[in-house]
Amino acid sequence: MTRTPILIALALLAACGKADNEPGPGGVTVGEAKALDDAAEMIEQQRLPPEAVPAPRATPAQTKPKSPG
Repeated sequence: MTRTPILIALALLAACGKADNEPGPGGVTVGEAKALDDAAEMIEQQRLPPEAVPAPRATPAQTKPKSPG
């Protein structure tokens, strides 16, 4: 019985955040501002997502020569 008011208060508190499509700082939405912050952090840490790095290519020295015959 004493947990109910606490749970209600937590639920109401969680609903207080801005939605992703609400206006945020600098004329962008909250979601866009978060994406820009994440991108800036990635640049500062110099890390890229795996799909941004091309796969290594085999050079002629790495390939096996064909056997005659």
